[in-house]
Amino acid sequence: MFWHIFLLVSGVKLLFIPAYRSTDFEVHRNWLAITHSLPLSRWYYEKTSEWTLDYPPFFAYFEWLLSLVAKSFDPRMLDVKNLNYASEQTIVFQRFSVIVTDVIYALGVRRCLRALTAGNANTSSRSILIGGALLLGNAGLLMVDHIHFQYNGFLFGVLLLSIGALMENRPLQAALLFAALLNLKHIFMYVAPVYMVYLLRFYCLRDFTIGQALVRLIKLGTIVLGVCLLSFGPFYEHIPQVLSRLFPFKRGLTHAYWAPNFWALYNTADKALAVALGKVAKASSTGGLVQTFEHTVLPSISPAVTFALTGVFMVPILLKLWTLKSTTPTVGLGRSFVRAIVLCGCTSFLFGWHVHEKAILMVLIPLTLLAIGNHNDARWTIFLGVVAHYSLFPLLFKPELTLVKISLHVVYSGLSVILLKLLHRGSFFRTVEFLYLAGFPVLCTYENIVHDAIGLREHLPFLPLLLTSVYCAVGVLYFWVSYQVSFLRTNGGEMVVVEKKKTK
Repeated sequence: MFWHIFLLVSGVKLLFIPAYRSTDFEVHRNWLAITHSLPLSRWYYEKTSEWTLDYPPFFAYFEWLLSLVAKSFDPRMLDVKNLNYASEQTIVFQRFSVIVTDVIYALGVRRCLRALTAGNANTSSRSILIGGALLLGNAGLLMVDHIHFQYNGFLFGVLLLSIGALMENRPLQAALLFAALLNLKHIFMYVAPVYMVYLLRFYCLRDFTIGQALVRLIKLGTIVLGVCLLSFGPFYEHIPQVLSRLFPFKRGLTHAYWAPNFWALYNTADKALAVALGKVAKASSTGGLVQTFEHTVLPSISPAVTFALTGVFMVPILLKLWTLKSTTPTVGLGRSFVRAIVLCGCTSFLFGWHVHEKAILMVLIPLTLLAIGNHNDARWTIFLGVVAHYSLFPLLFKPELTLVKISLHVVYSGLSVILLKLLHRGSFFRTVEFLYLAGFPVLCTYENIVHDAIGLREHLPFLPLLLTSVYCAVGVLYFWVSYQVSFLRTNGGEMVVVEKKKTK
């Protein structure tokens, strides 16, 4: 049945082939052309298109492999000078490439769910099917990968395969897969500290002598270094250029569409203070452009500040993970490890530099894994799912997609509640959480109907986006604080007591 669900979801993905495509479609078409038509030494120098190659080398190799198939569909898509090329064959190939590579995601989901339900034969089949349905049919991946256009499913598949290997007590395989993932997309550095702490504490230093620990550390280091050499080795003469592409700090604190994080609240507070004090901003943070700008009233934020805040807020999570008892069963440690990934991913999302909305999936997808086994994880999966999926709406801004994205959100949220109710008894939300979530229909109605009806589209075009970012940021921040308290006050989230209070 798991694979039946995968095929069913794949059929839904086929319906989106002719749908709206973002500039990311042209980004990846251009990368196909670069890796196919140019020598490797020029990949990270090519700039005919503004969408230059800015992912690590393993992803460039991935694009090169795809290009070998792409030439059979339409060789013209592989011409570097053929900018914004989108023939019917090109569209079909690129859409299908995302759908086909989602097999890696399905394998990762299946591996993790099996590891999480190991030893519980009574509920394992039902839990795997429910978890599989929620993860394979994730509305965010449908919106971001199969309408907007990206390859997040493939990347999350590698992450889940790594997590599954760790929960199966195969730490070296987990390290190998995660090192490969970092060399596919460096944004996963957000959760690298969790891997470092876990592998050092529970692999290298777990009940071994100093000599044995040293041998294990060498094995671990050799695997990670070997993967990095395979990735960057062919570019050894061009590493400064590659790194300059991977870390473009001139893009500014926030993306053109603000991710719902702490900086969205900070930007809004700065604008409100500027208006109240009658000050005029030198550069607008709401202009829809990717650029650096100075805050008008509040102190301007540099990359160093965001890195420092992110690091400081990660410390309690990592310390808690380090202090967990090594005698805890492997699956229990694995669940705590995933919770640490969720929290560190959320910390980076909230306080990182130039964060994209799509990065919230790095929090939601690992969290959804845990929903099948714990009532507390299940309720937060539903809560954050509602917030996260709504926060992705600005990516699908075409009017004809309004009904599509709302339908995806409503159907997935409803299924999440129904399916998780089959596994967990009791109510999911406290009154304040219920009231907050009830605000989303109101917000959606204002943004799609009322804002235009009262004539504010021309004078305040950015207001709906600002409201989405701010309202969703409140929810993400509330989740981060609450979930972190739960993680820190218990055995890594393994002994969460659900209080019997009056709930909605």
